[in-house]
Amino acid sequence: MDALLLTFGEVFDEVETYVSNRPDAGYMRRLLGGDYFIALVALKGSAVVGGIAAYELKKFEQPRSEIYIYDLAVREEHRRQGIATALIQELKHIAASRGAYVIFVQADTGVEDEAAIALYTKLGTREDVLHFDIPVEGNDCT
Repeated sequence: MDALLLTFGEVFDEVETYVSNRPDAGYMRRLLGGDYFIALVALKGSAVVGGIAAYELKKFEQPRSEIYIYDLAVREEHRRQGIATALIQELKHIAASRGAYVIFVQADTGVEDEAAIALYTKLGTREDVLHFDIPVEGNDCT
């Protein structure tokens, strides 16, 4: 998980966010041992070259769930090799085994996310939505 966090930080150019205040071992064990968080990595040898962090969201209106891809990254030198697609395909198997009916993800509309938008367009149906961050009092949501 430490290697995945570093990968996300380096790929997103947000190393400070992903590595400066890592959770302690107990927190990480609870997260990885729970049934709502999914982490997948792509390895080349023993090196993490990509990965997904996703959450299962149990629905209240029907006995089913959705899977939200929170982060997906592949190191630049390993892109265009089908790694992101393979990670999503594996996530689809996990989602099906959990009774999820959909996987969803958001992508920024800026130039830096064109590759992500192309990938997600290839794999799913695009919906244009607005995203709002609602701060929690006393916590910074940035």
